[in-house]
Amino acid sequence: MNKLHCSTLLLTGLLAFTSVPVIADINMGVFPRRPVAVTHKAFKPLAEKLSKELGEKVNLIVAKNFKEFWKGVENQKYDLVHYNQYHYLLSHKSGNYNVIVSNEEFGNKVISGSLTVRTDSGIASVADLKGKTILFGGGKKAMGSYIAPTAILKKAGLVADTDYTVKFAKNPPSAVIGIYNKAADAAGAGDVILKTKIINKKTDISQLTILARSDEFNQLPWAVISSMPADKSAKIQSIMTSLKGSDDAILKAAKVTNFHKVSDADYAKVREIVKFAIGEDL
Repeated sequence: MNKLHCSTLLLTGLLAFTSVPVIADINMGVFPRRPVAVTHKAFKPLAEKLSKELGEKVNLIVAKNFKEFWKGVENQKYDLVHYNQYHYLLSHKSGNYNVIVSNEEFGNKVISGSLTVRTDSGIASVADLKGKTILFGGGKKAMGSYIAPTAILKKAGLVADTDYTVKFAKNPPSAVIGIYNKAADAAGAGDVILKTKIINKKTDISQLTILARSDEFNQLPWAVISSMPADKSAKIQSIMTSLKGSDDAILKAAKVTNFHKVSDADYAKVREIVKFAIGEDL
């Protein structure tokens, strides 16, 4: 081995063991509640605000589908994550994430699951859905559009696959558009669904009505990975909850009216609904 080679190896070794401060990026994951391009546009201003205030680059990550998104949650790919209430309970029980902030949407800090029908359907009560087909928005992890509506049906004594047929649409708007087009008898979705632009654009909402609502529960959460230092978690929480007022461009882009400070205790009602509807103790 020549002297030049030895010197190179020595220098490489010294560099490898030199203590150099490295600022890691923060990965912000947002669940694919809306199309990927729409989600990027909605949350890019928030990611930029957090980057500026924290002095660390915040990478906005939007999975192309729920399966890919949930794999990211399970693998702790996200340092800050926005998802539904049931997602949060699952990730908190595993010890991986802690909630810090929740949305306020359409001026409300809470939301309900709901069942929507056509006004000309002849369906006047939840009991009338016996023998009918219900189109739920999303999959079985959808809190507002599957789990909470299932609780409504169960309270009325209706059992899935016995008293009614379960079908799934890609997302809550697709479920409501589906029943508007008479593809099913009722749709499971959050009770704000008839206020959304896409439903007002794609349907005549005068022909749609909410048949029933579940108990109210806290809005969509934001959580941080459990290994995040407490001071950084608190700073993220402070930055997000400081965005006040209907004129704030970041809130408008994200389609929320505010962010609120929350803790795990604020999701007790969600736990109660989940336990009743699908039997999971989270």
